[in-house]
Amino acid sequence: MQPRLVLTLALSCLLTACPGDGTGLDENGNPLGPPGPDEGVTLSSDVQPIFTASCAFTDCHAGNNPVLGQNLSAGQAYGSIVNVNSQEVPALKRVLPLFPDSSYLVHKIQGTQGSVGGLGGRMPLGGAALTDEEIATIRAWITAGAPNN
Repeated sequence: MQPRLVLTLALSCLLTACPGDGTGLDENGNPLGPPGPDEGVTLSSDVQPIFTASCAFTDCHAGNNPVLGQNLSAGQAYGSIVNVNSQEVPALKRVLPLFPDSSYLVHKIQGTQGSVGGLGGRMPLGGAALTDEEIATIRAWITAGAPNN
């Protein structure tokens, strides 16, 4: 398939797959879920609160000596993860903008790190796994290009 046709089809799918009427609720009044890239998902308002609540602790991914040098605290997360090589799988970036399935952070929070040659357990280690909605929010931010917003 030609690249231009693939891009056209992908954009067409994105433009026609947006449910709801702009209220944030579906036809039954249920929340639509995490914001998609076109709905303005941001690092500061959507992703950072997930990191802060689940990952950015002093003996984990915050403080003066964050695990594997990955600091997920506010003001530090972007520079620590976006386009930064993973220490566990150096061939992968922690976050590769536009490509959540090629981002090691996504594999770690989904528990699929073994499928890409990764190590250790699912993150957050010792805590409750992130919800599907939280993972979808992080994936949407990455899909939107992982902007520093």
